[in-house]
Amino acid sequence: MKILIVDDELVSRKKMDLLVRSLGHETLVASDGIEGWDIWKSERPRMVITDWMMPRMDGLELCRRIREAEGSQYIYLIMVTSREDVNDLVMGMDAGADDFITKPFIKEELAVRIRAGQRISGFETRDVVIFSLAKLVESRDLETGQHLERIRHYSKTLAVAMSESNNPPQEIDGLFLDNIFLTSPLHDIGKVGIPDHILLKPALLDDKEFDIMKRHCVIGSETLREALKRYPKADYLSMSADISRSHHEKFDGTGYPDRLEGEAIPLSARIVALADVYDALVSKRVYKDAYQHDVAKAIIESEKGKHFDPMVVEAFLYSEQEFIEIHERFSDR
Repeated sequence: MKILIVDDELVSRKKMDLLVRSLGHETLVASDGIEGWDIWKSERPRMVITDWMMPRMDGLELCRRIREAEGSQYIYLIMVTSREDVNDLVMGMDAGADDFITKPFIKEELAVRIRAGQRISGFETRDVVIFSLAKLVESRDLETGQHLERIRHYSKTLAVAMSESNNPPQEIDGLFLDNIFLTSPLHDIGKVGIPDHILLKPALLDDKEFDIMKRHCVIGSETLREALKRYPKADYLSMSADISRSHHEKFDGTGYPDRLEGEAIPLSARIVALADVYDALVSKRVYKDAYQHDVAKAIIESEKGKHFDPMVVEAFLYSEQEFIEIHERFSDR
């Protein structure tokens, strides 16, 4: 497990770092709350061990900020303190702390606290549930094979490449990367509402059938938006609804269902649009053979600024070797 340690006292910080690593965990280390906040936003570790009293930003404020920004992925927060007064502990819990370690601490106590946090994190079934929903759609179409695994890895690869570019989109942070990997498999969830004789037709669809097929974008997004009304803190539902509705939009405004253009199309949907088309090109279907990577690459380059966001195409070209490796790793053969 990756654990962030935040403490302004050098000796205490080094001791905690050595103990946590001796328990088999990876550590990130910050010397005060401001540095800890910046590291957490970038790396989003699932557990934070923070000192209470620190300059610039104390442990209470750090806990509050993480709680406000954690989204749907629960972060386990342990506060290190010499305070034992009940009112102080209540104050810490109100700020979002899950547990406390009293100075001076020992390895055995620390191990117990960390294991407790791991159990809490292990209760989170969100990822399993979402992928199971996506597989429900895929189970109706045996042709798609490992499509969902490829889509989630393609999508995250594109997002990472964009985040490392000279002019990265502001939307892409650690939470965005987590969510696009999690939610991109839901892009076709609306196909549960498409009749089998159209969804499973072993040939190209005619115009009337294609109009019915297009409805899967709206069906999926409306379903996910309804879920979001019930669970408004579930940020991943908002992204999944955007992807479901808009992954067939085109950058030049000729896509469907809303004929959105350019940056009016959610960034997550622009990313999944390329990932989805690439996978369709390099995969065999009853109505087409699989194209080689270079052919798919040429088609995608030719659609730069038309079907695809130029920035997403550049990210694809930057990471094309990773695309080849993902396709091989999750091959349908």
